[in-house]
Amino acid sequence: MEKTMDKAIITVVGKDTVGIIAKVCTYLADNGVNVLDISQTIVSGFFNMMMIVDMADAKKHFAEISGEMDALGEKIGVSIKCQREEIFEKMHRI
Repeated sequence: MEKTMDKAIITVVGKDTVGIIAKVCTYLADNGVNVLDISQTIVSGFFNMMMIVDMADAKKHFAEISGEMDALGEKIGVSIKCQREEIFEKMHRI
């Protein structure tokens, strides 16, 4: 039987500093969230990252992870938003 994925989209935006990717990925790994794809750019000193993650084996509920990621963002000086894939797709439909 094939495992189903529970995908989410995580966006990270803010002034570029050392360790943003490491801190976000460490949090995700510590909580059983698997990174499926990641894209990051830096434009004029501003960091922008988008991740697609699988939360099927997450150790916490989506709402708790989303809230903790928001708090992590505040701590490291960036904005971190976590949205379920289906919500993200509906919000960004052309």
